[in-house]
Amino acid sequence: MSVATNPSAPATSAPSEHAVSLTLSNIIQDYPAPGGGVTRVIGGVDLNFERPGINMLLGPSGSGKSTLLNMMGGVRPLNVKTPTSGLVSIDGQPCHGPHDDAVMVFQRYANRPDLTIYENVAFPFRFKLWRERVPEQEWRARVEHMLEAVGLADKKALHPAQLSGGQNQRVALARALVLRPRILLMDEPFGALDAQTREEMQHLLIKLYRERPCLIVFVTHDVTEALMLGDRVVVLSTQPATVADDFTLHAPRPRSLDWQRSPEAVALSERVLEQLHRVSAGKGSLRVTV
Repeated sequence: MSVATNPSAPATSAPSEHAVSLTLSNIIQDYPAPGGGVTRVIGGVDLNFERPGINMLLGPSGSGKSTLLNMMGGVRPLNVKTPTSGLVSIDGQPCHGPHDDAVMVFQRYANRPDLTIYENVAFPFRFKLWRERVPEQEWRARVEHMLEAVGLADKKALHPAQLSGGQNQRVALARALVLRPRILLMDEPFGALDAQTREEMQHLLIKLYRERPCLIVFVTHDVTEALMLGDRVVVLSTQPATVADDFTLHAPRPRSLDWQRSPEAVALSERVLEQLHRVSAGKGSLRVTV
């Protein structure tokens, strides 16, 4: 079975110019509980992502996956200290808020209904930071390229209401990737899509990643999705979340349905589910596609 239990082992080599690191050190997160006291959502998580790759953050519903991802992206809720203790750092520097090199994609794609598809993808360049970073001629060329890459070049004059859910998620993905982020954070971006569209989006993500590798952290509670996409799979327990398992995969992508049914893939699915049953006492929910 071509699986390494050393999470620091590279799944693919990456050019040095793409070097990037994202580190979570002893992350603990508490939230106020009704009636006083606190609820511990994350119980001490250490993770280190050191190179471009697709890193799947897998766990049952309510296991703190999105909370960790928000910390990585610098999203901080009002009136709550996040993390309660521990440190998130990017390239060795503490990250206490939004970071220029980290871009997030959510399940709710949040496209502006009043803007055309072209304008939605180009929207980040309305902000001073990106206008100063990228000359207009270049960002316009990037937008056109991304629309072509996600298969929406012929729909750039339409508005989001005129597109399907899968097409709208393509717009959201294009808007993130047009910035050429070094870190891409994805919070169950395909979770609301039907099975066929979800598979299409998974293949599109792989295609775009090959074109321009970056460090991706992709939250899911779908075991099959994690195994089909990931270079590395990190499995969280239920609350308070800890790392239950962490392994790399070397099977080439795209991984076919035959691979999904192979002894290797079946063994990995069983490994993940066994770990979760062991540390979670049956709490939460996961999805496995058969």
